[in-house]
Amino acid sequence: MREYMRDIARAVAFLSRIPVPTSFFTGYDGKLARVSRAFPFAGLLIALPTAFVFGVLLALHIDPLMAALLALTLQTVMTGALHEDGLSDTADGLGGGKDRERALAIMKDSRIGTYGACALILSFGLRAAALAAIGRGTLPFDAAAALLATAALSRGAMVWHWYALPPAKPDGIAASAGRPDGDAMQLALIVALGLATLLIWPSLGIPALVPCLLVTAAATFLVTRRVRQRLSGHTGDTIGATQQICEIASLCTLAMCI
Repeated sequence: MREYMRDIARAVAFLSRIPVPTSFFTGYDGKLARVSRAFPFAGLLIALPTAFVFGVLLALHIDPLMAALLALTLQTVMTGALHEDGLSDTADGLGGGKDRERALAIMKDSRIGTYGACALILSFGLRAAALAAIGRGTLPFDAAAALLATAALSRGAMVWHWYALPPAKPDGIAASAGRPDGDAMQLALIVALGLATLLIWPSLGIPALVPCLLVTAAATFLVTRRVRQRLSGHTGDTIGATQQICEIASLCTLAMCI
């Protein structure tokens, strides 16, 4: 348990801009393969300030769309737009690359293209609209719990995508970080499913929980299959894109089930 807690701290440091004491990195080799098992719990912790602000704003009767946009702004600051960057690069690569090599070259380019810009606009727009709908249809802190649940669930999806595909580039950042083994992947999924169930079931019920889990699983599978077809493996960008797409899918599903 103590080592798992250390992995949670390391995952928080990797997935966000939140300062983490250096004592958690004593003897750490920098590999993320085992640390990935803590991604869902780390995702929940990273989203806590965002969820709290969202719930408080709704409780103060702030317009739900305004509350959603402010919450997403805080979340983006907390994560340093890490996953959004992966989404935009992946959209540019898969949208503009005619073959595998060209797609990977585009993804490595720091400039953003049309596909990436559209992906970011749609990501923020869909998430804001879904959060606003959830905020209108349920109690403020139940809406905050839904945000936390999707944060944990989407980080579990990242780990499955990472595990399911080999590295697309042997010299890439994702390859050097290691690859989760079966135990790490299974623990990440169990924790993600457990947290999502604990947060969604009491507030929104089974009719929202089951579709949310099914749609998120389908989104993870489809993204992974598409990346396999185009790139023959994962990159750091596709891992981040998986998180974004699954967060969008889960939030939109919950919004439509209220």
